[in-house]
Amino acid sequence: MSFQLGTPIPIGQSVSDGVNYLTDHYAGAFNAITTAVHFLIAGLKNGLLAVPPLLAIAVVAALSLWLLGWRRKAAWGLAVFAVLGLLLVLNLGYWAALMETLALVLAAELMVVVIGLPLGILGGRSDLADRMMRPVLDIMQTMPAFVYLVPAVIFFGLGLVPGVLSTVIFALPPLIRLTTLGIRQVPHELVEASNSFGATWWQMLVKVQLPSALPSIMAGVNQSIMLGLSMVVISAMIGAGGLGNVVLQGITQLDVGKGFVGGLAVVILAIILDRITQSFGQRGKQ
Repeated sequence: MSFQLGTPIPIGQSVSDGVNYLTDHYAGAFNAITTAVHFLIAGLKNGLLAVPPLLAIAVVAALSLWLLGWRRKAAWGLAVFAVLGLLLVLNLGYWAALMETLALVLAAELMVVVIGLPLGILGGRSDLADRMMRPVLDIMQTMPAFVYLVPAVIFFGLGLVPGVLSTVIFALPPLIRLTTLGIRQVPHELVEASNSFGATWWQMLVKVQLPSALPSIMAGVNQSIMLGLSMVVISAMIGAGGLGNVVLQGITQLDVGKGFVGGLAVVILAIILDRITQSFGQRGKQ
């Protein structure tokens, strides 16, 4: 038994026609984007791999102690966890895959911040812009992530670049929403006091609104990074590589151990990045 009301509206065909039009008429622009993103990822990846693993582990531990405060037990807990976790990844032979995944996440997060922060500020200062962006962000957040992969592969081919750009689309909404929320939650008294002293809109933004909204903005960055890490395995399906490829090989080869080890390395990286970005937000509150 089938249920259908009238003739189907050709939404899917219209989207396919639109994608074909873009690939036919803007191939040069997509190639330029591919080159730029590939250059960014390659630079990050080569830079991370150039650092000796033991030195990198020591730097992460020192960064944890500095950000959380070396007198606090939580700081020492994170430092010990980072050292043991990263030594485990090094021991298992997945250090290069970890650095590749970290480069992918950092490249995606850099683009998320560059795009999302101005849009979040715009949404925080303009009710009209906020109302216009809200349905788009709803679609970006609720659309299954696999849907992004098809046009990304058509536009940019297989490899790291479509994986990063799909991750950007998936991870962008939380930063825009939380930046908008943070700007709107700046105490009215602060805004009035700044206006009374004759602050320009730029001075108001840089010296009042952004510092007050920093904890909310860092929460958005944290959520974006976590969503980016959740895309690691999905991106590996189109050749993004890294730890996602290890998990994918475990799935395709029915190798439970390999899949578990790849997933464990992703979890270790996620916990370290989560705690470090959270500490930035706490420092903003202080």
